Amino acid sequence: MIATKPVDFRKGHDGLAALVKNELRKEPFTGTVFVFRAKRADRLKLLYWDGTGLVMAYKRLEEHRFTWPAIRDGLMTLEPRPVRSAVLGARLASCPGHRSARPRDGGVTAAG
Repeated sequence: MIATKPVDFRKGHDGLAALVKNELRKEPFTGTVFVFRAKRADRLKLLYWDGTGLVMAYKRLEEHRFTWPAIRDGLMTLEPRPVRSAVLGARLASCPGHRSARPRDGGVTAAG
C-alpha cells in the first residue's frame, strides 16, 4: 500500500506504524508493505512486519525523483512488481529501467 501524502521522514518504525494505524486506518502488523514518500520525492521509506518485528527500508535517489501519483490524502494499492521497480530506482508510471548514479559529495566519510 502506498501512502499518497508525504510524511515527516524523521519518523522511525514506531512513528510510521502509528501513522498506518491511526491515519491510514490499516493494521501495520499483517505483512503488508507500506510505502511512504518524502516531500521532495527523492526518498522512500518502506515499512512491513516480517513476523518477528517491524522492518524499515530507506531509499534515496541521487539524481532523480520518484514519479508519484498526485498528492492527495489516502492510499493506493499496487502489485509487488511496481513497488519493487520503484525501490530499484525505476519510475512508477513507466518503469523505464535503471541508470547508475554517483553518490552525492560529502555523503559518506571514511573512518580513520
